[in-house]
Amino acid sequence: MSAPAKDSKPRETSDSSHEWMDVVMNKIQNLRFGSVQITVHEGRVTLVESIEKTRIAAEPSSQTKAR
Repeated sequence: MSAPAKDSKPRETSDSSHEWMDVVMNKIQNLRFGSVQITVHEGRVTLVESIEKTRIAAEPSSQTKAR
């Protein structure tokens, strides 16, 4: 393993700095179809968004069958 770069900042390890992980896990567990997006600003998670998608099965129309 290589040593971290000299310019790298130490990571926070307090429980409050990992609160976003709980938010992400909660959103993933409650999502059937969709996506979860994490926004990072200056090395810190500042926003967690989720988009849920609902798929609706298309019914065959009579016009499609006639072709």
